[in-house]
Amino acid sequence: MLRLSELSIVENRAALAAIPAGKVLINTINAHSYNTAQRDALFAESLTPNPAPIGEGSGDGCVRYLIPDGASIVKVCQWLKAVSQPAERIAGWDLFSLEMDRLNRKSEKFLNEPNDKAERKVENENFPARLKVMFMGSSERVLALIRERAAKVYPNLEVVTYSPPYKPEFSEEDNQAIIHAINAANPDLLWIGMTAPKQEKWAYSHWDELNIHCHVGTIGAVFDFFAGTAKRAPQWWQDHSLEWLYRLCTEPRRMWRRYVIGNPLFLWNILKEKGSPL
Repeated sequence: MLRLSELSIVENRAALAAIPAGKVLINTINAHSYNTAQRDALFAESLTPNPAPIGEGSGDGCVRYLIPDGASIVKVCQWLKAVSQPAERIAGWDLFSLEMDRLNRKSEKFLNEPNDKAERKVENENFPARLKVMFMGSSERVLALIRERAAKVYPNLEVVTYSPPYKPEFSEEDNQAIIHAINAANPDLLWIGMTAPKQEKWAYSHWDELNIHCHVGTIGAVFDFFAGTAKRAPQWWQDHSLEWLYRLCTEPRRMWRRYVIGNPLFLWNILKEKGSPL
């Protein structure tokens, strides 16, 4: 069982920005994912942070961090007197914006300083390559909209996309095709958007097969938010910790189970954790 009180969670945006470079998996946790992890051992394992370098700590080769994508997570950590005390909610969108802005600035610097080749790939000696971001997940329609918007918002980045088959479980052939696409792209930043828990479990289970060097974020709905196929809650709702209610009101048929059933279940699971000595 995943115990929120024992998790090492990124506590603020400054700590998020300080996550070291290299091959790192960054997941989010909210009430829904906490509930799901209580009955899915692999998902719970994939969410459990492992910030220690390879060869230290648990010996787990997948270096990963966890960010609190929900006001409920922040408040419950305080109530449980958890080992981590996040000071603020950090949404998947916040992670996306930070990473994309940083990579876009870095790529712009490389493009404007053609003699500085120490940290980037080059197509040839005269024309530096733009740094590359890859979006893996969602439909071709959504990915096309992402490519279109990214070209305007992040003009210094090369955008590569891959749409996996739409099915509950991938075959081994599907998995190898995805792995090949990612490794062939060799991105400087990788986003995986297949909804939880599928995206986290896939990244964790195939981590050793990904020959990449970059941050990997599992951000689900952010693909649709950035593409414009779904709207994020207005700022007032976000500021008052009511983004979940906005999503319930705008997508009741899809979200009612997650929130109408899931929110009381979250409280019940937290009460069980509070009362459990182990």
